[in-house]
Amino acid sequence: MLKRLIVPAIALTCSLALSTTVRAQLATPTYGWNLGNTLDATWSGAPAPTKALIDSVAAAGFNTIRIPCAWDHNADPTTHQINATFMATVTQVVNWALADNLTVIINDHWDGGWFEDSNFNSFDSNINAKLVSYWTQIANNFQNDGSKLLFACANEPNVSSQAQTAVLFQYYQSFVNAVRATGGNNSTRWLVIEGPGGANIDDTASWVTSMPYDPASHLAFEVHYYAPYQYALMTADATWGNMWYFWGQNYHSSTMTTRNATSAWEESYVNAEFQKMYNQFTSKGIPVLVGEFGAIRRTGTTGLTGTDLDLHLASRTYFDRYVVTEANNLGLKPCYWDDADNGTGNNAFGLFDRSTGALVRTDDAHALTGGAALPPPGGGGIIPNGVYKIISKNSGSALEVAGLLTANGSNVDQWGYWGGVNQEWTLTHLGNNVYTITGVQSGRALDVYQKKTANGTNVDIWDSNGGTNQQWQLTSVGNGYYRLTPMNATGSCLDVNGVSTANGANVQIWQYVGGPNQQWSFQAP
Repeated sequence: MLKRLIVPAIALTCSLALSTTVRAQLATPTYGWNLGNTLDATWSGAPAPTKALIDSVAAAGFNTIRIPCAWDHNADPTTHQINATFMATVTQVVNWALADNLTVIINDHWDGGWFEDSNFNSFDSNINAKLVSYWTQIANNFQNDGSKLLFACANEPNVSSQAQTAVLFQYYQSFVNAVRATGGNNSTRWLVIEGPGGANIDDTASWVTSMPYDPASHLAFEVHYYAPYQYALMTADATWGNMWYFWGQNYHSSTMTTRNATSAWEESYVNAEFQKMYNQFTSKGIPVLVGEFGAIRRTGTTGLTGTDLDLHLASRTYFDRYVVTEANNLGLKPCYWDDADNGTGNNAFGLFDRSTGALVRTDDAHALTGGAALPPPGGGGIIPNGVYKIISKNSGSALEVAGLLTANGSNVDQWGYWGGVNQEWTLTHLGNNVYTITGVQSGRALDVYQKKTANGTNVDIWDSNGGTNQQWQLTSVGNGYYRLTPMNATGSCLDVNGVSTANGANVQIWQYVGGPNQQWSFQAP
């Protein structure tokens, strides 16, 4: 991780000189996690990785692990021979991860700065020889491992111009050539190269105009996302600006208003940045890893206590979930940065107790692996948290669970309101006007059947599992009525079949056309 100040920039997206032929696709690492400050540590006392930790990572719902490594720190400075004990340690961790069916990425990570902080004004044959030596040894060691193991050349190269980017890519070509020359599974293994400017998205968009030649066409690109700096990394106020504790349009504090992120740096900024990478790479068949992202946890910050601290922690889960969701929506592959602080430190990122392997930050992990973010304390959405009857504009009837049933799969229909507990629903705001809607009688969530997206898919109730088919975005359509959009099918809405007004008419999802059978009000029961 590079603690870099990110300032607004206007960057022109370059057109890559790419073949128009179909490229192979990287198996999707949708929920990634970094084994940070561990095998990449160049100081004594770094935590030793354990099988229990790797098993916990997989059990928490992550399907990818990025393993930063310090090869140069663990090699002979003259011969560049990697220490056999260190190679064996990395191999053991890789094997644990592969046994848990995780996609694995190993890189050369800072490592004293021998590569990423080298002078990129000109090509250095000595640095190139060292790079080739290390990656030849690494590739030979892992030659027989399958396609779920990826190699990433570097981490956050300190490149500050397009001319330096050209030099960086000369080294990347040597990396590709060295790995491919070892043969075996390395002939087609996915290889990853990082963007300039410390893996910065805007610098990448400005300066990267081509990719190294790879006969296998198995090259992926990597960027990092720690924006806005004031929210994600800043640990002390400065003359130019203050730390921000709260991020997301529905997660702003009414008592610490100077600590709210500005809207220009919130959801729309994530969307715009990731769209650049989609346009430049993913849309052309080149996978993109968001190899690191996150925002520090401020549990020991002076003055941040009580409900404000709760709001900050909820905001972090929303930030994490938003980044993961938006990345996956555009085909980018996100990996959260965990700095090995055991899940308790201030200004830290850790999720797990590194001594036991136990998951400590369950709310964070849930948000990072496809679950819901914590709602803002007290609500904060377009409609306050609470219990409501939900009334169809078309019929005046209430949304209900048919027949007072409570089992998983019980059908949802409409019926004239009579005060039944099967006609009462609890709204819980998750952020961005997305809610869970839970039946008061059953305690089960309003659910799109089997996460299907087709017109006419049934709506039922089911145990809450954090799925997007149980998350509903409310959008005002005027006069006190709302469209309810299932987050697994965002072009659809909650709909009464056939524009019916009859008791017992079925409720389903359908493409939104603005019909009165697709508009609902929320009223006190």
